[in-house]
Amino acid sequence: MTDTARWIEGVLHGSGAVQRRAIAKAITLLESTRPDHRREADALLNALLPHSGRSLRLGLSGVPGVGKSTFIEALGLYLIERGHRVAVLAVDPSSSVSGGSILGDKTRMEKLSVHERAYIRPSPSGGTLGGVAAKTREAMLVCEAAGYDIVIVETVGVGQSETAVADMTDLFCVLQLPNAGDDLQAIKKGIMELADLVVINKADLDPDAATRAQAQITSALRLLGLHGRPDTAHHDATVWHPRVLQVSALAGEGLAAFWQAVEEYRQLQTANGRLAARRQRQARAWMWERIDSGLREAFAQHPVVRERLPALTDAVLQGREVPSVAARTLLQAFLAPGADTPPAVATPTGAPC
Repeated sequence: MTDTARWIEGVLHGSGAVQRRAIAKAITLLESTRPDHRREADALLNALLPHSGRSLRLGLSGVPGVGKSTFIEALGLYLIERGHRVAVLAVDPSSSVSGGSILGDKTRMEKLSVHERAYIRPSPSGGTLGGVAAKTREAMLVCEAAGYDIVIVETVGVGQSETAVADMTDLFCVLQLPNAGDDLQAIKKGIMELADLVVINKADLDPDAATRAQAQITSALRLLGLHGRPDTAHHDATVWHPRVLQVSALAGEGLAAFWQAVEEYRQLQTANGRLAARRQRQARAWMWERIDSGLREAFAQHPVVRERLPALTDAVLQGREVPSVAARTLLQAFLAPGADTPPAVATPTGAPC
């Protein structure tokens, strides 16, 4: 039996430490950039795909210091007490200098990380934009196949434009601090208009400020047009209306109300067909994301491009060539008929689910 076959068997039928090791090995294989590993990763994903797709995918984002790790640990333990299995994919920012990451989220979740019904995988963002890692979708599929019915994706500490996690989860939750800004800040476009739930964390530190923030953001969500969709009229009971809740993760307050809102969201979005449509959009986006990645890699490996790139790069740096003209020259060399055949685009790791 090959290593890949063992990881597949361990993910699907293993238990305890055996399954956790298999999950870790499988995700490490998916994150590898070696061509032979990519072929093995494709085989692994195709084997796991029929066993995935049945969990709730919860995306969680917020600014640094808002208490994401504390909230996830409190929520995870709350859910485990109610019979769930919880997987957490935590993404840490990578250094733009060394490329390394501290990967401290698992350390912060001290109790959850050692629980037998939980699995936490910290991964570096690796420079990927949007607050997630390049292979977060694939890792999510592995956790689902392993039987975790709740998969939480925790992004890096992000700003208003870092919204990639909303395009890979069923429900997108944004954590805010009680003193996160004024009315104008609350209505800025970006991350807020994509939120299905907004949580005012650390509400116990300043109850009055938390109440004001809840009112401001609730009004802001209405002003934003509830995701900008024309069919989200306030009187339409078949459409989910984003809610704003107060929580104190450290004190364990508000978790029951939060999970009740999540359950109501899931039931409503399943009944009206929007959850299935959302996953279909995400599957299409996943495919095109991997196509873009594969094309960029093929472009970089093209023999003519590799030959001409240093000289053109130097010309751009010396101000002798306009960057857009240099880019067009390289693209024409890549696409030119009769030129050296471009290398086959590596099959993107991962298939839509």
